[in-house]
Amino acid sequence: MSKNYESEFTQFLKSYKKAHPDVEKRQREGRARLWDKTQDPELIDSFKQAHVAQRPYVYQND
Repeated sequence: MSKNYESEFTQFLKSYKKAHPDVEKRQREGRARLWDKTQDPELIDSFKQAHVAQRPYVYQND
């Protein structure tokens, strides 16, 4: 492939970002809203303590 080659998709993304300059900012805001959350260590510890061990064969009747 030529070093100057750009796929149609890459060309589309570049033109889209030129037409919509705020798209990356909105992506970062959306990620922060959904994924970038601080973790509460006490809550994680309580989840680990509340974990119930699963039996080796789940469907076995006792």
